[in-house]
Amino acid sequence: MNLAAGIDLGGTRVKGIVHDLDKGEELERTILSTGDGKFFDKDPAWAKAICDLLTEWENRFEENFVSIGIASPGLAARDEKSIAFMPGRLEGIEDLDWESFLATKARVRVVNDAHAALLGEVWKGSGMGKRDIVLLTIGTGVGGAAICDGRLLRGHIGRAGHLGHISLDPFGQPDICGTPGSLEDAIGDCTVEERSGGRFDRTKVLVEAHLAGDLKARAVWLRSVRHLAAGIVSLANTLDPEVVLLAGGITNAGEALLEPLQGYLDEMEWRPAEHRIDLRIASLGEWAGAMGALHHGTI
Repeated sequence: MNLAAGIDLGGTRVKGIVHDLDKGEELERTILSTGDGKFFDKDPAWAKAICDLLTEWENRFEENFVSIGIASPGLAARDEKSIAFMPGRLEGIEDLDWESFLATKARVRVVNDAHAALLGEVWKGSGMGKRDIVLLTIGTGVGGAAICDGRLLRGHIGRAGHLGHISLDPFGQPDICGTPGSLEDAIGDCTVEERSGGRFDRTKVLVEAHLAGDLKARAVWLRSVRHLAAGIVSLANTLDPEVVLLAGGITNAGEALLEPLQGYLDEMEWRPAEHRIDLRIASLGEWAGAMGALHHGTI
């Protein structure tokens, strides 16, 4: 048996998957809660939880890990041993060398969590086998990742894939990264209250009002979806993906999202030789990051 682990690290939860590489079988997956910001001795709660989980798995399966992939918020260092930049969250994550911390002989690779989610979807999910693909994760904010010609785009400092921070309006208000009129502010939950004049505080409630016939809610929602379509066609003209995956809480809107979005894409998309974007919903859900981290750790 050759053990491999995939870990998806969040501020309050850690998701983990363990595989037997020899048989190609998943042995277990688990979710652990950790206290955001809490420390045990000198180690953050999430670091101790990951260390304890991996040790417990090694003891139970009576094997040492050969590979460990860790998905985390932040920009991964070029050598993939740590997170190089993650201000304001997960105190202690920056420059933590995971291989040294875990005191393991396993190969350890660290990857940004959105990058990991796309890797997971291409390995086992809705993007399986695709070589040109974009992922947009839309919830409180908007994250993303891209694979072009079969290679994950990381960029010069690991910043590639922050697709929520493309600008749709150069005269708009700056978002959290300073980008004016960003895609994130046009569609993310973080600005629903502002976009709706204080009437709604979540996308879910906005969509429910739209479906119930509220004309003002409909106007706000369709304006948001039109912005999303403009963002998608801009990414299509830049990266030329075969598939665009949508993930995150917004996908719960179902046809209330997909029907108008496809209509706007029909209006906006440049389609040389009738080629058109294949728009899909991501299928791995909250496990995409752990799956992608596991796979990344083995390649």
